[in-house]
Amino acid sequence: MATLTVTPLADGAHTLALSWLSEDFGARARQAGLRMVQGIGLWLPTGPEDFAVPDLSVVDHGFRDAHVQKNCYAPHVFRMVLEVTSSNWADDLGTKVDTYAQAGIPIYVVVDRKHGEVLLYTDPRDGEYKTRTPYKRGTSVQVPDSVGFTMELSVDRLLDGDLDGAVD
Repeated sequence: MATLTVTPLADGAHTLALSWLSEDFGARARQAGLRMVQGIGLWLPTGPEDFAVPDLSVVDHGFRDAHVQKNCYAPHVFRMVLEVTSSNWADDLGTKVDTYAQAGIPIYVVVDRKHGEVLLYTDPRDGEYKTRTPYKRGTSVQVPDSVGFTMELSVDRLLDGDLDGAVD
């Protein structure tokens, strides 16, 4: 008998944050000639079978030309990745920080719901991010223009998933 392992379902705030980002952020990415995608495979340089599936990614328009294998794409087409923490929050704050830096992902955003902040990692060099900037509630994260467009993201909206601040 086969065993099926399923990732735990995201809660309402998690899915709402990704939904509004898909609408607002995705429209801005399209205007800049980029694509905002959810659940796309990112091929990693850490091992022959290593890949990650970020919650949200901003990729070059022609990302499909960078297909590696197993529905994963080469790191060089990723402009930014974003993770919204769930029950596996330690991976988003530890392993993925190191791994995404090693892959050279220019910008990594972590919506850290466990600690109530948003973390912006930039400037990956020598396998680590040289800059880590935390943002608290009541502030906004400025998407770096190196993504290809600028936009402010409300920390409260990222953490709560909606404008009214209701938590599921």
